[in-house]
Amino acid sequence: MSTPAGVPLPPGARDGQTFDGTSLLVRLANFVKLPHTVFGLPFALVGVCFASAVVSPSWRVIGWVLVAFTAARFAGMGFNRIVDRDVDAMNPRTAMREIPRGALTVAQATIAVAVMSALFVFASWQLNTLCLWLSPIALLWVLGYSYTKRFTRWSHLWLGLGLSISPVGGYLAVTGAWSDPWWLLCALSLAVVSWTGGFDILYALQDAEFDRRQGLHSLPSAIGVSRAIAVARTLHVCTVVCLAVVVAADPLQLSGRDGAEFAQLTLWAGVAFAAMLLVWEHRLVKADDLNKLDAAFFTMNGIISMVFFVCVLAATLMGRSLAPVLT
Repeated sequence: MSTPAGVPLPPGARDGQTFDGTSLLVRLANFVKLPHTVFGLPFALVGVCFASAVVSPSWRVIGWVLVAFTAARFAGMGFNRIVDRDVDAMNPRTAMREIPRGALTVAQATIAVAVMSALFVFASWQLNTLCLWLSPIALLWVLGYSYTKRFTRWSHLWLGLGLSISPVGGYLAVTGAWSDPWWLLCALSLAVVSWTGGFDILYALQDAEFDRRQGLHSLPSAIGVSRAIAVARTLHVCTVVCLAVVVAADPLQLSGRDGAEFAQLTLWAGVAFAAMLLVWEHRLVKADDLNKLDAAFFTMNGIISMVFFVCVLAATLMGRSLAPVLT
């Protein structure tokens, strides 16, 4: 089934979180599911907030962090769509994506990915030398995810590790150095790895049979839907534990400040809200009923990252207001 670039998708053909319109910009935005940026971007900004306890970030730095993350995500998602175009065309769920249905050519997609990859490296250069030197490694890891379903059932964790670069990148963009204690960024990254890996396993449930028939690797196709859900739940327990470890480490250096208790409680509220939303997400997904999977995947995970970031930002602003009264 093919729909020309200038013709909108027929009713019911959308797979969620897409924009109306037929312009090239709209097609490119839908090509990479631009609204899904809400998953990882808040965690990049969490890294910026934690770094602000060491170095006060400028608006310029924050702006380039936003550009770098958006460009890297576009490049990774776009490259994945290019690599998977033949598989997508065979899968009824993905056959109406931009390349299989003819809304974008492979050449157009390739140029867009190349431009955004270059923009990511440029944005990293604008941040600091460390970010510039690390940018090719980060980019190769993000692009490499597109091939992982060809050889490992753990592609979900590869994706998670790619997304976990965002809080580290946000922190390094501000400070130009690793965190103290050293394990703070490791715990924050592990939280993102387990969170992303868990929800990507849930998302892969709907393609378990297709992946098995096509010889593609995913956890649901390898061990079955019920066991894959159990692994996703375990990963999300790990997420909550890691977030708790991060908050317990006092990442905003609030200890010793008069009146800092409310700011600390706000951080813990972020952990509590994330835990409750993950529980709700798993209540929506059952082995014999995947009808609510889209709501579980997009709505809940978008809210989780945003709520945690808002709590961290609120605590950061409260901590900065308390700075003059350090004892």
